[in-house]
Amino acid sequence: MAMGAAATAAACFSSASSGVSRSRIRAQATSWAGGAEELVRSGAVKAVRPRDAVEVMGSEGFQLLDVRPAWEHDRAAVRGSVHVPLFMADDDMGPVTLLKKWVHLGYIGLWTGQSFTKMNDRFLDDVAAAVAGKDAKLLVACGEGLRSLIAVRMLHDDGYKNVAWLAGGFSKSVDDDFAELEGESKLRYATIGGVSYIFLQILLLLRVVQ
Repeated sequence: MAMGAAATAAACFSSASSGVSRSRIRAQATSWAGGAEELVRSGAVKAVRPRDAVEVMGSEGFQLLDVRPAWEHDRAAVRGSVHVPLFMADDDMGPVTLLKKWVHLGYIGLWTGQSFTKMNDRFLDDVAAAVAGKDAKLLVACGEGLRSLIAVRMLHDDGYKNVAWLAGGFSKSVDDDFAELEGESKLRYATIGGVSYIFLQILLLLRVVQ
């Protein structure tokens, strides 16, 4: 039911500046995520399954860094986690951006409920303000794992060497993986919105999914 990685990438990067082509944006996203995947394969970044996250945070001292946009975090979040969004709502009302928002709504937003976003230019500064230095152990998480991969790459390049990645994101979690949650949605469904959310509620009502 959760939105696929391709749709997530499109939603994340749909608010690029008018001077940059969409294909270039996607290529850059792929480069960032691909670089992070190499960090995971090499062991420089530890991949942690959702079912192992609480143990890793408890026994190894990792702090959960949630990089989802505010609307996903508000639906469901792990209590005590640090929230620093990698992408945020694009409030620009210029004619070019309004056109892009209209296209985004038709192709992505109506179905997924994902808002038109832009990258948080202060992401690294916001992380620095929220955690205790670049030696901090950070378990980076998002809805499906793509945005957190990009964040992992950015953090590693900025000097954070104790970084781990929540493999597959919160969408791969089950009810007992994180005991202390807040918000009205199940954590694994917090990314789902729009028409997809309506279908999800029907499936939950019919007990097709749990």
